[in-house]
Amino acid sequence: MFIRRPYLGELEIMVMEYLWANESADAKAVHRQLGIPRKISPNTIQSTLERLSKKELLNREKVSHAYVYSTAVTREKLMAEMIDNVVEKLSGGSTEAMLSTFVDLADRLEEDTLDRLEHLIAERRQKR
Repeated sequence: MFIRRPYLGELEIMVMEYLWANESADAKAVHRQLGIPRKISPNTIQSTLERLSKKELLNREKVSHAYVYSTAVTREKLMAEMIDNVVEKLSGGSTEAMLSTFVDLADRLEEDTLDRLEHLIAERRQKR
């Protein structure tokens, strides 16, 4: 199921990255790792976790006196949804510009990226 999610800010992405790497954490643990080094208040971290939970990107479970958060989506699923959102908003229904831009990006990344892209396309065609 495709869920339309709003744009994610830099702190939201950092929190998602942290939870993908650490499976679960409460607000205090996230603040220790992300907030303190960046001089971000505990309230800001807590608000960010709540926002991500409302966007259905995080699960939360009450453990003792605090909520423990974990990711509700994989990195790959979120990336696909975000790309879908950008393409839909910017393409005006046409995928030609998006495909051209994607191929240009793949060409610039690494020498064998276009070969990998061709391989992925061939695999996808075989699955149809």
